[in-house]
Amino acid sequence: VQLQASGGGSVLAGGSRRLSCVASGFSISMYEMCWYRQAPGKLRELVASISTVQNTNYADSVKGRFTISRDNTENTVYLQMNSLKPEDTAVYYCVVRSGPNAAWGQGTLVTVSS
Repeated sequence: VQLQASGGGSVLAGGSRRLSCVASGFSISMYEMCWYRQAPGKLRELVASISTVQNTNYADSVKGRFTISRDNTENTVYLQMNSLKPEDTAVYYCVVRSGPNAAWGQGTLVTVSS
């Protein structure tokens, strides 16, 4: 199982960024996919999740600004982030979940400056 996240970088507050996560070694169509983030000095938190039937959930802090989506044919999960705020600065991780089990990809750093 491999999860390759990309799309991080520096952006000004109010800007947008799209993260991608390409999975290999398994088909994402069978699993719930998630994005987590970890800000400096803070615990990891769930940002968004998308089920196999496209049901989505978001952290209150990103509702209305972030959108998670999946392309099963490309085996890729996306996180569209709009209206970014400095408090969105974090390392973002792509995660595949199956019941109590999870596999994490390497993170991609998003830095939002004011």
